[in-house]
Formats: sequence, structure tokens, C-alpha cells
Amino acid sequence: MLNKIVITAAAVTLMAGCATMAPDYKRPDMPVTNQWGDTKTEVSEKKTSDIAWKEYFRSENMQKVIQTALDNNRDLRIAALNIEKARATYRIQKADLLPSVNLTGEGSRTAVPENASSTGRSVTSSSFSANVNTSYEIDFFGKVRSLNEAALRQYMATEEARTAAQTSLIAETANAYITYLADSRMLEISKDTLKATQDSYSLVKRGYDAGVRTELDLVQAVSSVEAAKASIQQYTRAKEQDKNALVLLTGADIDDSLLQEDIDNVELIKELPVGMPSEVLLSRPDVRQSEQNLISYNANIGAARAAFFPSVSLTGYFGVASGELGDLFSSGSTFAWSFAPKIDLPIFDAGRNKVNLENANNNQKIAAAEYEQAIQTAFREVMDGLSAKATYGKQFDAQKAQTAASKRSYELSLLRYEKGVDSYLAVLEAQQSLFNAQIALVSVKEADITSQINLYKALGGGQK
Repeated sequence: MLNKIVITAAAVTLMAGCATMAPDYKRPDMPVTNQWGDTKTEVSEKKTSDIAWKEYFRSENMQKVIQTALDNNRDLRIAALNIEKARATYRIQKADLLPSVNLTGEGSRTAVPENASSTGRSVTSSSFSANVNTSYEIDFFGKVRSLNEAALRQYMATEEARTAAQTSLIAETANAYITYLADSRMLEISKDTLKATQDSYSLVKRGYDAGVRTELDLVQAVSSVEAAKASIQQYTRAKEQDKNALVLLTGADIDDSLLQEDIDNVELIKELPVGMPSEVLLSRPDVRQSEQNLISYNANIGAARAAFFPSVSLTGYFGVASGELGDLFSSGSTFAWSFAPKIDLPIFDAGRNKVNLENANNNQKIAAAEYEQAIQTAFREVMDGLSAKATYGKQFDAQKAQTAASKRSYELSLLRYEKGVDSYLAVLEAQQSLFNAQIALVSVKEADITSQINLYKALGGGQK
């Protein structure tokens, strides 16, 4: 009889098959063109996502700071723990595909007094049993398999979320590092400007004491000195805040020796490979995450559809029983078994199954829209990065030329003032123009490097 039970259960399991009632998944069409607009971008067969991040960020100090962030950042730890949580959920759901088997043991001892015994004598009886119990829901309509597929895709989406979090962390840390270096340079410019204004003030003060310079010149010189002092405080504050941001991202204190790099010496990969939109965008971890969520919701439709149909489950047990514990597994024991198939057919549920199916369809449509939106956002980010790449180099060259011209203008203005040709106002204007040009040059340099970092992220980044 036991063999018949096992054979029957196996046959029914095979009848259940692998089919589900979920609609066949078809990836939505790309909601963007398959070319990078009007930008003259050379398409490469190699993808950015294939490049290790250390190959892209080549400055040794920057690499150490980024590695510290990858080792200690709390957000990345949370993302990793979420993967473990999703993996456990998938394993639990997958376990429903197989029968559950457990072993139970029972024992009882009963005493019946004389006045309650049918024989008129007190009776004491014992009963012991050991059973193997099993239960299994036959997945005729694919409900269990649909739920398993949904859990699997959610797990995979969580893995992609962690990858996206790591790419974002690398880019954010690199940007924070560059911002710190830029503000450090601006602080140095402010200090140099203060020294120059103090020298000018000393010159004006000597002329004023000699009676050859006016009080207006002296007041203007004092004003320029105080303006330089204010700039020093501004960039000192910004520098400290930048370091605080880096400490938050890295999750650890940063050795000051790692922050001494000159922004002009920061080295990135010279040429970032750009592939076709259909290849680049679909390799981005956030887009892959969105697609896994879409597939998961697609599978949930199958589970919601299957809820309209009967569910069939098998339960049973087999074991031994005896009146004495010592005889439980001996020839004096009695073999016992039970086989109980069960069918549940939904007849009236107040529309619950219908509403659940509608929700499943709506969730799938929402997920499809979010997937398309993720691709559109990714496309725009890449296009912005390519546009920045094409213009920042030329802007930096122009700003560098303007800075050189402003410096020469300041030198000539100061010389003309010393010779009594121009007023001190001309010197102040030239000095302020030089300061603004120097700050702007650093800002353009910072923006250029930041745009390259953001393009690296937009193209999918590298995880190795």
C-alpha cells in the first residue's frame, strides 16, 4: 500500500507539469531611439560596465577613498542585507514546490477508575506511536510556480538594486572627493588674493602717509583686504563640509594625506567606450532591476488567475503504534497509514479573487511604465553626459585664456597705479576680475571631472 501511495503522489506531481497561467513575458519596446541624438559619438563594442572602476578612476588617493566607502558605507551594507532577505524569501517560496515531510512521536497513558470501568475494575492503558507525515499542494494551475517565479525575480531585482547602489556610491564618493579638491584650490586662491591685497594696502598706506594718496584709495584697499578674508572663511567652511560629506560616504575617518592631491593631477580613463543605446541602457543595473520587478509582477498575474481554479492537496501519514514503548519498533507493533486527498473549489468569495487579479494586472502595467521611465531617464543622463563631454574641454581652454588675460590686466593696472597714471579703483576692478576668473577656472575643471564621473555612472559603471 505504501508503494501505491508514493507512486500516486509522484504521478500527480508529474501531471502538474511546469506550466503556469502567467502571460508570456515580452520585453517592452525601447521608448527611445537607438542612436545618441546628434552627438558625434563613436560607438564602441566594449561597454563601460565591463571596465573595472579602478581602471576608470586611476588616481591612487581617489581609489583608496572609494575603496574605504565600499568597505564601510552603511547604505551599501543595508543593500547587501536586503539581498539576503530576498534570497531567504525565494528559498521559502521555492520550498512550496516540494512536499513537506516531518516525523512525529506520541505517547499516552490513561487510568480508568473502577466506578467508570465497564469491567468493574480499574484499568490502566498505554499507547505509543511514531508517524511520518507529509503534505503537498499539487500545482495543477501553476499558482505555486508563479509565486516562486515572482519571488525569484524579486530576489534578482534586489541584487540589481545592490549593484546600482554600489555604482552610485562609487560616483558619489568620487564627486565628493573632487568637490573637496576644488574647494581646497579655491581656498588657496583666496589666501593668495589676501596676500596680494595686503601688499597693495601697504603700498597705498605708504602713499597716504606721504600725502600722495587719497583717503578713498586707502579705504578701497581696506575693502579689498576684508573681501579676501571673507572668501577665506567661505572656502574654509566649504572645505570642512566637503570632508564631512566624505566621512559620511566612507563611513570612516579619512587620513588627511589622502586629500592632498591637486585637482589638476586627478587622472581618469582617457576614453570611455560608448555602445549602442539598446546595449548600454539595458546593461544599467537600475534598468535591469526595473525589468526584474516587471517580470515578477507578470508572474503574479499567473498566481491571481490560478486562484479562480480548484486547489488540490495531498496529506497522509504512515507509522507504527504499540501499547508499550519498548515494542514500538518491534514485531509487536501495528502498522498504520492514512492517505487524504483534498480539493478546494472557490464558489463565492465576495469578488476577492477578481479584485486580486485586477490589482495584479494594474501592478504589471505600473511596473511596465516604470521600466520605460527608467530607460528614458537613463537615455537622458547619457545624452547629458555626452553633451558635457563635448563642451567642457573647450570651455576650460577658453576660461584658462581668460584667466591669463585677467592676470596680465591686473599686473598692468597695478603698474599704472604705481606710476600715478590710473586710480586705485582700476586696480581693484582688475584684481576682482582676476579672482573671479581663477575661481571660475577651478569651477569649470570641477564640473568637467564631475561630468565624466556622471557619464561613467550613466553608462552602467563597472563593478569589479
